[in-house]
Amino acid sequence: MAHAHLPPAGSDYVFSVTGSSLIDAPREKVWSILMDLPTYSEWNTFVYLITLTDASKTPLADQTPAVGKHLYTEVHMARPKVGKPTGIFTTGSAFVTIDSLDHANFQVSWSTADMPYFLLHTTRWQSLSVDENTGQTKYTTTECFGGFLAYLVQFFVGSKLRVGFQAAATSLKARAEQK
Repeated sequence: MAHAHLPPAGSDYVFSVTGSSLIDAPREKVWSILMDLPTYSEWNTFVYLITLTDASKTPLADQTPAVGKHLYTEVHMARPKVGKPTGIFTTGSAFVTIDSLDHANFQVSWSTADMPYFLLHTTRWQSLSVDENTGQTKYTTTECFGGFLAYLVQFFVGSKLRVGFQAAATSLKARAEQK
């Protein structure tokens, strides 16, 4: 199955991070969890806050994802766990714009909204497919980082991002399989 909104090969990115899991639940159920942004703090061990906002980062009353809406996220940069982290250097944040949202094919992507492209540009893709061998839902998330600051991000927090992305995939699996 081709994924039209997944990372292109040979792109101008410096590095990428990926997480994935096989989930014993229908894609529709997993997708509804991914699209229910206000509940991320209940289950996501990496992204503990994700809020739809306007361009000035003011939260919107309607938290239904749509192309062109902005997302403000806060993540665990220390050990992933449910809930807000404490201490210094334990969190990271991003402000992005939803680029694509394909409910029929269970795909969403967003890109950096508040940085000059040459300094830092990121794009994150999330998709659900059916694993050919098991029939389970396969969740894949990838974020690519480009621009001058991407080298610093990779050096300082690249390994933490890798742990966090896999933690998010694992916690999505746990949430989908418990409900």
